[in-house]
Amino acid sequence: MEETMEQTIEQTNEETNELNPAFAHDYYLFRKKVLQIFGGAFHAYDENGMLVLYSKQKAFKLKEDFRVYTDENQLQELLTIKTPQILDFGATYNVEDATTGQSVGAIRRKGIKSIFKDEWIFLSSDGSEVGKLTETSVLGAIVSRLIKLIPQTYVITSADGSIIAEIKQHFNPFVLKYSMSIFGSNGSIDRRLLISSGILLAAIEGRQNKQ
Repeated sequence: MEETMEQTIEQTNEETNELNPAFAHDYYLFRKKVLQIFGGAFHAYDENGMLVLYSKQKAFKLKEDFRVYTDENQLQELLTIKTPQILDFGATYNVEDATTGQSVGAIRRKGIKSIFKDEWIFLSSDGSEVGKLTETSVLGAIVSRLIKLIPQTYVITSADGSIIAEIKQHFNPFVLKYSMSIFGSNGSIDRRLLISSGILLAAIEGRQNKQ
């Protein structure tokens, strides 16, 4: 039993070490590209203001499809984030490692519940619930639905309730910005899922705030 646990830990560490360096940061600033006419494009910067990820949403798709690259050249694709549903308010977004073709997991939005207080569920590659993302304030969530320019704060917690990360929306009437601070997931939630949630939050919430 001890040998099996040690092998599992070693395997987890090896998988973590094999991740692209773009996923190794503890801070990301997601910024929606200005004047994007079709689809959606997002830049992710690290704590030093360096571009580390570029995400582009495919235009004219009934089923939402995001691709994540190392930069704007789009030569190296790292992740795909897709939903099998057609414009579903409570959709499940499957995240796949584009370099290996393996499933990373999924992020599911709590449809009706998210009208009043946004909530997303993190699922591992085997479908187990490993955490969730929620708005920190019910009152703030309701007010932000009425007054679109009021920024919100979100927290990501693991299955045991530990706070893994925090996402803050930054007030800016012209540029959509969300910052993510990761406090250390200890492997409970795959970092690629965490970063995918930041992209989805900026895409979905940003789109709603325009309505």
